Parts: sequence; structure tokens; C-alpha cells
Amino acid sequence: MDDLTLNSTTANSVQIEIDGQSVSLTEGQTVLEAILRFQNEFPHICYHPALGPIETCDTCIADVDGQLVRACSTVAKPGMKVSTKTVGSRFARKEALDRILHNHELYCTVCDNNNGNCTVHNTAMAMRVEHQKYPFEPKPYEQDNSHPFYRYDPDQCILCGRCVEACQNLQVSEVLSIDWERDRPRVIWDNDVPINESSCVSCGHCVTVCPCNALMEKPMLGEAGYLTSIPIPTLERMIHMTKEIEPGYGPIFTVSEMEAKLRESRIERTKTVCTYCGVGCSFDIWTKGRKILKVEPQMDAPANQVSTCIKGKFGWSFVNSPERIVEPLIRKGDSFVPASWDEALEYVANRLKGIKDKYGPNSIGYISSSKCTNEENYLMQKFARAVMETNNIDNCSRYCQSPATYALRATMGLGGDTGSIEDIKIADLMMVVGANPAESHPVLSTRIRRAHKKNGQKLIVADLRKNDLAHRANIWLHPNPGTDLVWLSAVTKYIIEQGWHDAAFVEQNVDGFEAYKGSLEPFTLDYAVEVTGLPREQLIETAEMIHNAKRMCIAWAMGVTQHIAGSDTSTAICNLLLVTGNVARPGTGAYPLRGHNNVQGAGDMGCAPDVYPGYESASDPAVLAKYEAAWGTKLPTTKGLDNHQMVEAIHDGNLKAMYIMGEEMALVDSNANHVQSAFEKLEFFVVQDIFFSKTAEFADVILPASPSLEKEGTFTNTERRVQRLYEVLEPLGDSKPDWQILTELAKHMGVDWNYTHPSDIMDEVASLAELLAGVSYERLEGYKSLQWPVAKDGTDTPLLYTDGFPFDNGRAKLITLEYTKPIEFDAEYDLHINNGRMLEHFHEGNLTYRVDGIKEKVPTTYVEVSPELAKERGVETGSVVRLISPYGQIRVSAVVTDRVVGKELYIPMNTPKDEEAINYLTSSYHDEHTHTPAYKECSVRMEVVCAEGKSPMARGNFRLGHPNPQPGVRVQKKWQRDDYTPLTGEDGDVATEQRRVRGERPDLVSQSGD
Repeated sequence: MDDLTLNSTTANSVQIEIDGQSVSLTEGQTVLEAILRFQNEFPHICYHPALGPIETCDTCIADVDGQLVRACSTVAKPGMKVSTKTVGSRFARKEALDRILHNHELYCTVCDNNNGNCTVHNTAMAMRVEHQKYPFEPKPYEQDNSHPFYRYDPDQCILCGRCVEACQNLQVSEVLSIDWERDRPRVIWDNDVPINESSCVSCGHCVTVCPCNALMEKPMLGEAGYLTSIPIPTLERMIHMTKEIEPGYGPIFTVSEMEAKLRESRIERTKTVCTYCGVGCSFDIWTKGRKILKVEPQMDAPANQVSTCIKGKFGWSFVNSPERIVEPLIRKGDSFVPASWDEALEYVANRLKGIKDKYGPNSIGYISSSKCTNEENYLMQKFARAVMETNNIDNCSRYCQSPATYALRATMGLGGDTGSIEDIKIADLMMVVGANPAESHPVLSTRIRRAHKKNGQKLIVADLRKNDLAHRANIWLHPNPGTDLVWLSAVTKYIIEQGWHDAAFVEQNVDGFEAYKGSLEPFTLDYAVEVTGLPREQLIETAEMIHNAKRMCIAWAMGVTQHIAGSDTSTAICNLLLVTGNVARPGTGAYPLRGHNNVQGAGDMGCAPDVYPGYESASDPAVLAKYEAAWGTKLPTTKGLDNHQMVEAIHDGNLKAMYIMGEEMALVDSNANHVQSAFEKLEFFVVQDIFFSKTAEFADVILPASPSLEKEGTFTNTERRVQRLYEVLEPLGDSKPDWQILTELAKHMGVDWNYTHPSDIMDEVASLAELLAGVSYERLEGYKSLQWPVAKDGTDTPLLYTDGFPFDNGRAKLITLEYTKPIEFDAEYDLHINNGRMLEHFHEGNLTYRVDGIKEKVPTTYVEVSPELAKERGVETGSVVRLISPYGQIRVSAVVTDRVVGKELYIPMNTPKDEEAINYLTSSYHDEHTHTPAYKECSVRMEVVCAEGKSPMARGNFRLGHPNPQPGVRVQKKWQRDDYTPLTGEDGDVATEQRRVRGERPDLVSQSGD
């Protein structure tokens, strides 16, 4: 007898027999998982590895110890004898598929989903279905085409429940369910409203996991197949005629397979990495010419598997926007005129040389991009240092995550997440401080929501707004603005006083405990209550929950870092983790959530004035010597300027020129009026971007760059995970990838870099930066990834610090802290205004406002006002208000909502109108250690301009919907229906056959387990 081993045979392995073969598998695996290892065509329509057993389709039935069971939900037990070939099990699977086809009309050749990956088609073909036992019966429901990005066809829906399970328990937006009480059940959104009027967040999970064409991306319709663009009435007549004249499904499947093969010649499927937030989702993009047909995530994707958000799934049409800059532009007076690349680059080179010669190399500043690849960021800092001889290089991490990086490097040694998203999923306790992952890091938030709902993970959220996670949390902490350090320190002090800290871990791994303990003396619970406004009981409850958790992760973001003490509060978080021993173990750690797709990579590549790639110090003679030898030139030793300092240097008359690559600094930097007035003072200004941004308005030269879909390279996500992206489309017009622009500009400056492909650049990075020594394109092929540090042999580090901390003595450091009060404003500015990201749009919105479907759902920004403040000031949803700070003013519509309380306001940072941008209100105050602006410390006065107006919440905004939380597909509801006959159990097949003989209606198909 053959022996087949699944994973390794260990003390936790289970030995079973499948069709006479001895199989060893890991304890907890299901019979289906075992079968699929060597029968990959074994039927399983409703089962999906990302969702687990749903139990609705019955197509995976097997004989286990003489009884028919669903293999997907049957956990393997020692000694089990499994047969997939008994008459009973084969009959049951065929009967199950026949019931499915009763709900689904097969017209594969003219179906846009006939692309080789339709589960229903592939299963019917593999099972050699020739005839349909139960004729297809149309359902009494119309297609739902209300949503801009996808449609639902009830007639094609097999009620497998995959979409429901994905929505309820993977995405956990809890919108979809199956109404099993109807005569003909169907999937419904919320409490049965059109999709676009529901609480659907447009994540696309349902479409991705649908095993047929019931849920389809709209760009696929009429585009994927050779015959699918035929008008609907004609197409329907063809479908019915074909089914009438064909003797069986065999010939139809043969033709459809041929047609599917033909599609491969004109539909390209290319892997890329998302260009939006820092989660690092990767997926295949399907294109036909320049048309983007769909985004298809894969289980191989390390950060997201099949998950996406609205932007990653549907937010790509901006690449074909007619507003793209597709040729170089040079300012002539008050207008821009097109130029050739040679003309533009020669002009830039001569102007930069002239300013450098006249004022010195430090008279020019360079801003790199969190949107560009690692290779392009590397070249930007190399251009600044090796070609232009200055350390004046920075990137937008200065605006958000520099304080977190500072704290992590000071306490633990490395400036990145200490673990992976996988660790967040398995933590007993998740704490989220000053972050809104549901809208800023959507896919990562699904892992938190799923762990909380399905696995009992505890959740503490500290935030000024009652955001999605705060609404779900076991504890929602609502401290006074700018006081997080106080309650964090008070909770840590209380834990130590109760003897709940991990004394053994601290003794073995951490320095500075006694001094740190002493520094906590002021942070009593009474002091914390006074300063933060939090109830004493809630602080104690928080400490107790931390104590009771064996594994805790803490995530934080701009609500912590964008304060004048952002670095100190980040350090307080690191201190708490060290004191409780919640680092260097699975399910624990520090997770400063990176906001942009490659903001981590921009920092890793040395795009900061004080470090070279791999965070090697720019003031270390050995580092300088290494790079001078590699680059063949003398490198600058003068301390460089960061973003904030560059703006001040312009006003001071010391910085004369700037070169900005892929950043909207005019709107994204704080105190926008101050920044824009600085840009007006520059003698020369180069902007390299894909659109005519607000920043580009001030430029002297605009160089047309290519977005991520038009280039190759790598991005590094919030987990320190390096991933490859491939060119999906050729650059539009005469635009170029940023790495090519920089390479050609260097040549115009007299330096020949000789790069022919981004892999050449990464090879150079790996040869110099110890942190990335083992990174290569070969090791990143396809969906492979590496988490730094990466040794030369390619060994990476998903979990940091398991072998100590990278300080001389191998020990972490506790840092003593003092509380710094937030900025105080004059009494007239009586309202605190907070700001952050919105799910549908990214950052300022330059990309997403050029995606029609997203703009349709969320056409503008708005300010959130609490019900109590609205009543006091005569404001209602739709009122137009003017918000005025000491630094500027904006005019915006209001939305009254209980997401904010009291005199706190909230405004998303995205807007299609720059005059609504939040940063006209923010100041130039900043964090002491990193110069990160204190965006979150802003107060305004509010004037009502117009008391009545149209709501800025457009139809289609998910916030207007009403979610319908369910434990899952509730398959028991199906099993309880009078028209359902079991196929499992010893007599299931007999009973089914008896019902068929009696002429009773067949099963409508099962659904997901609770």
C-alpha cells in the first residue's frame, strides 16, 4: 500500500486511509484537504481555502467508515477509512451537482466567466456531466446592476454561500445573507435592498470567491469572450437554441474549452502589488489592450490571499485617465508647453548645475516618493548624494511614521513591524491606538475583525472617533486629544504595581527597567483620569485585559504619530510591549501601520537625510567609505535637511531649488499656505508625477512619470515584506517609469549609471545594504516575498528579535518619558478638528477621484459634526460651514453623526477641491525628534455659511446602509427546508432517490455553516 504524507509525520500527525492509500496529515486537517492533495479534481464547489467549510453544495461527499459525510467539514481522525469511489458517494456527488444545475443555466461558450477558473464549469466537466437531471428553473428576480463595479444575477446563483461567508466572516462587513425563507431563496444585501443602497463597502470579496458568473465585475461583461458582446436578446436566443439542439453537455464543454483557450491570446493576466495603502496586497490584473477587466487576488498572495478593498479591487481606471501627463512640460510665463525628453532633461540638468554652482549643493532639496518602487527611491537618494552632493533627501514618512520608526529603533533596534499580519490574526488581544484600519488599512482590518468575531480575540481601541473597530471593541477608550502617552504610561505603571509584568523577560532581555519604573511615578491612575478624561475603571479594565492575554499586539498610526510628542507616545507603546513581554513571540508585537504602499521601502532605501539604505548612518565613516567605493565618488558629510526643514530653508532664502518625485507636498504637508508660499519663492522647481497636481502648479518643469501598473520593481509593505510587481501596461504616451527618468537625468548630468532593468538596481542595493543582502528578483519571482532582514543566503525574518535585539549587548531598552501637553489655542478656536483617511479614497485623492465609480459613491469630502454640537450651533447634514484656524480657512459641507462627540470634528483628508483640504488649517508645529507635523493638534472656530443644503453623503455611500450581522450562511436553515433531502448519512442517497421517483422538487443547494 502506498504511503502519502501531508506535511510531516509528527507527534501531532494523524494516519488515515483514502482509497486504499495510507495518508499522514496534520492533526486538525479535514478529509477534503487530504483528498485534494492527490485528487485535485475532486468536487468541492462551496469550499474555498480562504473560507473553510460551508457545507452548502454537498459535492464533496465521501464515504468515511461506511457513512456518507461532507469531506469539507469532517476532521480526520486516526484510523479513518475514506473512500471516494463507492457507489453511494459517487451517486451523492452527482445528485448534488444536478441540484446545483437546477439553479444555474450553463451557457459557458457565451459566458464572460468562461476563463478556465469557473468552479461550476470545471466541476461539471470533471464529473463528465452529459445531461441535466433537473431542468434549470429561472428565479423570479431581476439582475441587480445598481452597483458601479459589479452585478448580481440571481438566475445564475447556485446559493453556495461563498459570497455570504466571505462578507460575514472574512471581510466581516456583514452585509450579505441568504434568505432561506423564500420559495426560491436568494442572496440579499442588508435587509433586501439594491446593492448600491446597502452597506456594501465594495471590497469585492463576494465577486472574487463566487464559483460561477452570478457575481461578475462589470468591466468583464461583454469584453472577456469572443461572443459575449452580442446584444442580450440575441445572446439569450443563442443560449436557448444551443441547449435545445445539443445532445448533451459534452460537446458544449468541448467548444467552451476551445473558446476559453482562445481568450488567453488576448487577455493578459499580470501580477502586481497594490499602489494604495501599506498592507501590500498583491493580485493578478486582467487586461485586454489597455482595458482593465478585473483584479483577481490569489491564495498565494502573502499579505492578502483573496482579500481586497474597493481601491485594490476596483480603483485602477485612473491609469487611463485623459488627465494623465504624457509628455514633458516646461513653464513659459504663466503656461506650460510640451517638450521632448532630451530638451526637458537637458534643461533640468543645466538649471540644477547652475544653482548648485552658484549657491552650493545644499541649496537644492529632493523629495522621494512612497508611491514609487524601492529601486526608484534608491536612485533618488543616490542622485541627491552621488550626483548632486547633498544629504537634502526625504520622503513622506516624515509626515506620518517617522516617530514610530524612531521609537522602534530606540527601544528594539529596527524600524519596522516586529511581526506579520499572521501574528495579528493569532493574538489573544489586539490593541489599536490612534488608527482606523477599517478605512486606512482595510484588508488588515479584516483579519482583526475575523479574529474578534470568530476566534474570540479581545479588542481594545483608543481613538477620538467611534470608528468601525471602536464600534466592535471590547473596550473603546476615548481620551482627550493628545493624551495617549498618559494613559499608556498609567496602565503600564499599574501593571507593574500589580506584579503583572513579565519580570523574567525583562530581566533576560531588557535594559533600564528600574530607571523606567521610577520615571512612571507621576503617572498614577488619578493623574491619568484628570488628564485624559478616561474613567478609572476603564483604565483598570484595560490593564486587566492586557494581563489576561498571553499574546498581545499593538497597532498604531497617525493618531499617535502626528503630535508634537508623537515619538514619545510611540515609545510608550514600545515600553508597554517590552514590560509585558509581548515581543519576539508569535502573536505579539509592535505594528506601526504604514500608510502608503511603499513608505516603508522609501525609508529602507535611505530616503532620509540621516541614513543610507538599510538605515545605515550617514555620519558613520565606514558607511560613507563603503558607498564612496561602490559609487566611485566623494559623498557629502554635511547634515541634510528633512521635509520640514526644507520649507523653512526656502523661506529663509537658503534653499533655492527642489525636485519632488511623486508627492503632493502642496496639500499633504501641514500649514499648506505656508508651504505653497515657499514654493513660490523657489528659483527652480521640478515635479515628477502622473497628474497635474496642486504641487505641479508651482513647477518650472513637469516630468511625466508612470504609475505602478506601467513599471517593474518592488514594494515593501508594513510587514517589511518585499514583493515584486510586473509591468501590466506599457507606459502611456511618452511617460516613463521614474527609474528611467532618473537614470537619463543622471546621464545628462554627466553620470552614466548603466541600469537596463530594475533588477540591476536591486542587485546593487543588496550588495550594499546589509538589511537586504539576500534580496533578488529571482527570490521574489511571482508571489514569493521576503521580509527583512534578509541574509545573503535568502533567509528572511518574519518575526523579529527571536535571537536578541540588534544592540551591542543584544538587549532591548526601556526609555524614560515625560508628558508634553498638546498645542494650546486661543479661546475663539473652541473646536478640536481631527483628520484622517477615508476607505474609498486614498490620501488627498489624486488617484481615486479619477475613478468614476469611486467618485460616484463618494464625490466629495465633508466635516463630521456631533449631534450635540449640531444642535447647539444650528447645523444639520448638508449645512455649509466655514472652518477657521490661525493658519487658514476652508469651506465644506457638514454631516451630523455620532462617530464624533462633543466639540470634536473630523474631516477626511481627501477632496477633489484643494480649497477644502484640511492642511490649510494645520500648523507648522512638529514632533521634537522627527519634525513630523502635529496634524492632529488643530483647533478651529466654525461659522455656519448656509444652514440648509444637499447632503454630501451621496447615494451609494455604504455609511447610509444597515449591515445585517449573521454567524455565517446558516446552512441549517437550508437543511430545515421541506424541499431539502439529506445526501449524507447511511440512508441519504436512498432517500434522495425515493424523493426523485416521487417527483418532488430537488434541493435548492445548501449554505455555509455558522
